[in-house]
Amino acid sequence: MTATESTGGSERSSAPRGAGSAPVPRGTPRRTSTPRRTSTSRRRATPRCTATRAGQYAALLGYLAFLAFPFLWLLSTAFKPPRELGSMHPTWIPEAPTLENFRQAFAQQPLLAAAGNSLLAAAVSALLAILLATPMAYVLARFRNRLSRAATGWVVISQAFPLVLVIIPLFLILKGLHLVDSRIGLIMVYVVWSLPFALWMLTGYVRAIPRELEEAAAVDGAGRLRTLVSVTAPLLAPGIVATALFAFITAWNEFFFALVLLKSPEKQTLPVVLTHFLGAEGVADLGPLAAAALLATLPSLLLFAAIQRRITGGMLAGAVKN
Repeated sequence: MTATESTGGSERSSAPRGAGSAPVPRGTPRRTSTPRRTSTSRRRATPRCTATRAGQYAALLGYLAFLAFPFLWLLSTAFKPPRELGSMHPTWIPEAPTLENFRQAFAQQPLLAAAGNSLLAAAVSALLAILLATPMAYVLARFRNRLSRAATGWVVISQAFPLVLVIIPLFLILKGLHLVDSRIGLIMVYVVWSLPFALWMLTGYVRAIPRELEEAAAVDGAGRLRTLVSVTAPLLAPGIVATALFAFITAWNEFFFALVLLKSPEKQTLPVVLTHFLGAEGVADLGPLAAAALLATLPSLLLFAAIQRRITGGMLAGAVKN
């Protein structure tokens, strides 16, 4: 039998041990074996997680070393004197670093004029590609129909065409428009070539923006244009910057179109001028070539370093209302 005693408003039950489970007073935490199982599983998972993370870091370091090796070797070669460049035992760090390669590079070729041509073509083509791709990407992302699906398919298919396949008809079209050997013609080619990928990138960024934000702005009385300018455009800024960077670097490093379409030496871009450091028999003037190639690589690296926070920043940080 169970006897219940009340003392000071609290109940206490007494029962013989082994006569069944006694009622548990309210507020008393129940003991379970879940914490032990959880801690045990955590102990078992910790070595595996540590090994996985170590493997990820090792793969990342290997990938970074793979990417950094050409640039570091180029940097080392640019400061080596001719004696070390012809050595049978090359070293990473120049024993007698010199700036003679840079002086010879500027003396042999018009690098500043070529860099100006590349900068003009890359900046204008990136700007035009962004201005054209942004409204098109918004339409493709927000209005789903057969036309938008066909346009998306064209974007994907257009990236599969090699340059050699389109250069002859492209040359004939520009020749008919009297745009061969013209900076305007080259910029037009760069815009058309980078537009599909820019459109594909911006469409993904627009789709990542919740429709609820635009619907909330419409409920508050904002029109379509005001919504695009005040709501969508600020959230799309990281995507626009990333796409513009891609278009700029693509045009800055492009070689084939510039080689075929530009004939005047004063209009040639920097990648084309770099080929002039090769001799008649294909022998490269290695020191000046490395110095000029290093100078051609620095603008892309500096531009990326300057806007990397803009690219990696959260696209919707602080945009959702609580």
